[in-house]
Amino acid sequence: MTYTGRRMYRSRNGMLLGICQGIADRYDMPVAVVRLIFIIITIATAVAPCVIIYLLAGFIIPLEPRGGSRGYNGKSTMDDIKDQFDDLKDRVNRMEDEATGDKESDWDRRFHNGR
Repeated sequence: MTYTGRRMYRSRNGMLLGICQGIADRYDMPVAVVRLIFIIITIATAVAPCVIIYLLAGFIIPLEPRGGSRGYNGKSTMDDIKDQFDDLKDRVNRMEDEATGDKESDWDRRFHNGR
């Protein structure tokens, strides 16, 4: 892990406040490792101080800017683009289905009406 001078942000895709995800993104680590380390430290020391520090970090560390890539390798940005593309594809498919109608019900209607 090398320091690249990148600023620490809370992740928009985190579970609670995005602290662990932000740390994982910052140091290019798996988020499960960061969460496990946090849980071990919380249990080994005392629960209340770790929860207070976590909540304070949630207020102090800024939320990551929109449109910025979270990872150093660009995977997060590519995943976001793929998700947006898949969502757009689903929306277009639904619009096509509404505009053209269901072909099976069209054939059933024609068969039962005697056309």
